Amino acid sequence: MSNGELGRLIQSLREDMREDLGQLNSRLDKVVQVEVYNIEKTTIAERVAALETQREKDAERILATRRWMIGVVITVVAVLLPYLTAIVTGAKA
Repeated sequence: MSNGELGRLIQSLREDMREDLGQLNSRLDKVVQVEVYNIEKTTIAERVAALETQREKDAERILATRRWMIGVVITVVAVLLPYLTAIVTGAKA
């Protein structure tokens, strides 16, 4: 192998290394830092916890509303039942 061929091989190797390092640098620019990832993960976990808490509160509120509505219906029926019975009985007589 001559010195010229050896020089061309070394130059080719340098170009390949530059291309590889350039690709590696471009990929590293896209990588998220660990600190940023941890902060985002913590933030998402806090948001999920807050949403779960809110969902539980909403479920309790809906249940309380249903109970209230059932209570109102039972009260209305209990109040109106004697009057309806009297009207039906009076109409038969």
